[in-house]
Amino acid sequence: MLFIETFRENITQFLFGTGILEWCGVFTGILCVWLAAKNNIWNWPVAIVSVLIYIFIFFETKLYADMGLQVYFFAMNIYGWYFWSKHRSNPQESRPVTLITKKEIVLSIIGVIGFTIGLGLLLFKKTDASFPFIDSFCTACSLIAQIFLARKVLQNWLIWIFVDAIYIGLYFSKDLYATGLMYALYIGIATMGYLDWRKVYREQNS
Repeated sequence: MLFIETFRENITQFLFGTGILEWCGVFTGILCVWLAAKNNIWNWPVAIVSVLIYIFIFFETKLYADMGLQVYFFAMNIYGWYFWSKHRSNPQESRPVTLITKKEIVLSIIGVIGFTIGLGLLLFKKTDASFPFIDSFCTACSLIAQIFLARKVLQNWLIWIFVDAIYIGLYFSKDLYATGLMYALYIGIATMGYLDWRKVYREQNS
């Protein structure tokens, strides 16, 4: 009975405790990821709207690393929009999907470790941030994944699947139920994106 009552309270909170601004963020967030998974360039302008919404949401919930991440996403969305629209040899063709290199893997690991420790300590000592080190680790992984997404690197989707799984628990703990559900859906979309992009890559090199 206790489990049923807790589940009922969570559903009620999810349906009626989620504000309009968060629902708008959820809708645009899901739409932009789905468009990206489908290799559609219109994911970038939709993503810009989504990150602007979440800047306000994360400020209110004291997830400062995630708030800063949205500012970075804003800049990267502009870059990604430009990069996807340009092809060096033929402007009429879309950018090809590429694979991650060993150098990129090593640099990414070093970057994630350094960023997590540095930002985590800063947030822990200087702010009232919730989960400073977990938040910083997810932020670091997201920074790397977003670069690879903008550069059309296939493995960006694997990084997103990993970090989104962590974000689900993080957002549920802050009562951001709609956002947590959105990230659960992101995992499915990211899986679809990986499979679709892998197919495109194979077709490019066949």
